[in-house]
Amino acid sequence: MQILAPCAGRVIAMRDVDDPTFSEQIVGPGVGIQPVPGRNDVVAPADGMLLKVNPHAFILLVDGSVGVLVHIGINTVELDGEGFEVLADQGQTISAGTPVVSWNPDEIDGEGIQTTVVVAVMDHEPDSITSDVIGADVSAGEPIFSV
Repeated sequence: MQILAPCAGRVIAMRDVDDPTFSEQIVGPGVGIQPVPGRNDVVAPADGMLLKVNPHAFILLVDGSVGVLVHIGINTVELDGEGFEVLADQGQTISAGTPVVSWNPDEIDGEGIQTTVVVAVMDHEPDSITSDVIGADVSAGEPIFSV
């Protein structure tokens, strides 16, 4: 299954995400995306069902068995939803490219808060995902890796 970029930006290796939970792949392997400036929508990276939706993160259940976490920023849970607008509902079945959360990374700040968007495949072995676009700029909806 192909996982698409949930937002536009520069793709970085998961090990380069500045948070040990993600860089050590405790949640799962994947990539980080340093988002482009300005207001934008974070979209579904595949077809699936929104298992969990929070303003700063969502989990998409793909093919009824694979959880893909999209975490919008690092330590953004501390913002209590401020600066994020949820556009889709938990339990909703959506198509790749459907907007889930709107935000402006330029307006997100605070101690320890970063704007890197993490895309992780849950419950998969570390380093089991490779990406050919590490270091490249991508647009939302472009392939970033396969599972």
